[in-house]
Amino acid sequence: MLEAMCSGGGAWWAWAGFFALVLLLLLLDIKVFHKRTHAVGIREALLWTLFWVALSLVFNAFVWYECGATRGLEFFTGYLLEKSLSFDNLFVILLVFTAFSIPTRLQHRVLFWGILGALVLRGIFIVAGTALVARFVWVFYLFGAFLVWTGIRMFLDDGKEEFDHDRNIAVRIVRRFFPVSKKLDGERLFTKVNGRRAVTVLFVALCVVEFSDVIFAFDSIPAIFAITTNPFIVFTSNVFAILGLRSLYFVIARAHDLFVHLKTGLALILVFIGVKLLFKHWYEIPIVLSLEVVATILAVSVLYSIVERRRDASKLRQR
Repeated sequence: MLEAMCSGGGAWWAWAGFFALVLLLLLLDIKVFHKRTHAVGIREALLWTLFWVALSLVFNAFVWYECGATRGLEFFTGYLLEKSLSFDNLFVILLVFTAFSIPTRLQHRVLFWGILGALVLRGIFIVAGTALVARFVWVFYLFGAFLVWTGIRMFLDDGKEEFDHDRNIAVRIVRRFFPVSKKLDGERLFTKVNGRRAVTVLFVALCVVEFSDVIFAFDSIPAIFAITTNPFIVFTSNVFAILGLRSLYFVIARAHDLFVHLKTGLALILVFIGVKLLFKHWYEIPIVLSLEVVATILAVSVLYSIVERRRDASKLRQR
């Protein structure tokens, strides 16, 4: 069974089994481990982040054992790439929650439904992308050019992001088709205003989160095809990168000063991956080198952020 999936095939029931496993993990997370609505602290967020990373590494070891070293290395590189690119999405989600004044204790529920939707949307994007790269070779050049352009644009961005309710497409669509309550109603996505059914601010925030993931998928999905075109590796690395985003969000929300230069690092990664795709048919950059480049850029950007923060704190103490 797994041999067929490793090569990009596999029976439908094998894929259904994997989907069932993912759904089980999500249900355990929301119905058992986080059944009580509460504000997630930094310690809890870190522990859950480590749990999801450990679970991903266990699956990676399983892939390495069953599918071979090449597939195992592709999974790990793809996972690291997708995880790193998701940071920018998490920063946007932080802006959205701040703009809508979503309490910390309710953010966990929004992120659950957001991640569930992201899994479905990523699956659709991956199926479409796999079909395109299998049929049209020139798609690699299109993906590569798009990633280089996105990376350069991200590098030149001043980082002063703001969320504008009136200009956001997702907000405008929701307001066009649904009456929107201006107040929160606990964890409810729907409520009643003057006897009429309406959506809550929580629902609007969820729609914006889903919309932002669609936008970021245009970066992350082409990027993973620079590592491998194997549907099994592409999908599973994406799934495991997404599964731990909720806990990672709460780490970033409370320690975002440690990642101030991460956006520059992500921009460099996108440019590197884009160049890798553009020259794919002339020179195939080894997967080990790709892993080393991505990991080094991530490490340097985070370490530099930490060093700069400590240096600034030291200057403040000396004044």
